[in-house]
Amino acid sequence: MHKTPRSSRLHIALFGRRNTGKSSLINALTGQELAIVSPIPGTTTDPVYKSMEIPGIGPVELIDTAGLDDVGELGQRRIDKSIAVLDQTDLALLVVSAEQGFGEIETELLRDVKQKKIPVIGIINKIDLVAEGCTKVSHDLFDSEICWVKTSALTGRGIEELVQLIITEAPQDWARAAIAGDLLSSGDLALLVTPIDGAAPQGRLILPQVQTIRDLLDHECLVLIAKDGQLRKALERCEQPPSLVITDSQVFKEVDAIIPSHLPLTSFSILFARYKGDLGTLVRGVLTIKDLKPGDKVLIAEACTHHRVEDDIGTVKIPHWLREYAGGELDFTWASGGTLPGDLQQYRLIVHCGACMINRRQMLSRIIAAGAAGVPIVNYGVLIAFVHGILERTLAPFPDMLQILKSQGD
Repeated sequence: MHKTPRSSRLHIALFGRRNTGKSSLINALTGQELAIVSPIPGTTTDPVYKSMEIPGIGPVELIDTAGLDDVGELGQRRIDKSIAVLDQTDLALLVVSAEQGFGEIETELLRDVKQKKIPVIGIINKIDLVAEGCTKVSHDLFDSEICWVKTSALTGRGIEELVQLIITEAPQDWARAAIAGDLLSSGDLALLVTPIDGAAPQGRLILPQVQTIRDLLDHECLVLIAKDGQLRKALERCEQPPSLVITDSQVFKEVDAIIPSHLPLTSFSILFARYKGDLGTLVRGVLTIKDLKPGDKVLIAEACTHHRVEDDIGTVKIPHWLREYAGGELDFTWASGGTLPGDLQQYRLIVHCGACMINRRQMLSRIIAAGAAGVPIVNYGVLIAFVHGILERTLAPFPDMLQILKSQGD
């Protein structure tokens, strides 16, 4: 369970004022002293991630956030970090202290949660500290659309009920059912072209490759793996041609030249664009590249930080290809990690990585933010296929995407 990547877990975040017992609830839910607990307000300063497994859901990531009533300049920065967690939250737990009550802070959070269409559970915690029926939380203030539960992290009261609510209220579509297995039938052969990236961890494949292999095996598919230099030999060894070829996008051009045109071909990055986000939006975004002009601002965003190699895809190759389309120099900004720049309107295009290190909610939030700013967004795999003139071929496994291409072409 602990080896399940964070990006593949249901993200459950706890929000509330200081000293409502969010950290204590984390410990009660996990049955372990994972979070530091103190009566001093503001003990939790930055979002803290805790892994566990909930029967009926599977691996989840619990996120403990700083209090929404923090004070001072530093306190406001902590609040901002807590609110930013909403962009990766699949299910929100609003924790209200039976001693403190419910007010504008909670009302404002619920407004943000509703705007982002995040399911939420209300928790009246610390009921062991008040007489039965004497909680300061008035039920008249409660939103009738929200399920509420009374808990005591200290005595364990209501914790089992909370777990059951989490199971029933968790979004059923928080992750797509498959990365690639739904494109094939049981017993079909998938050929995976996996060049060993210089930035990959020593002795391991990169995460999208590992997850795709597992997904195909879970769907009872056969998997043949080869480096790009051994692709011809791999094809010769196949008694039957593969039903799908999946390649690292960086060797699209070489693989396209080797794989017969009648065999379906796509990339790990394109598969993850569908699995983690909205492939249709990214396909529409890539078609705007031909409108780039010298001087336009382009944001290249990666969800993680990694060791840069000499011919790095995000800092070298993609800028080179985009300059060729624009016919001159472009103004590039690079962003790595958990957040995007605040003022997205200044950019003409956003180019995003494959998003293997963030969850679907966070990637969709970034796509929504780009749309709200009126900025086209595309990911690495879709862009690379486009600049090499093979976008239509790499989208052939997804007929609805071909329809988008056709409609945009018209």
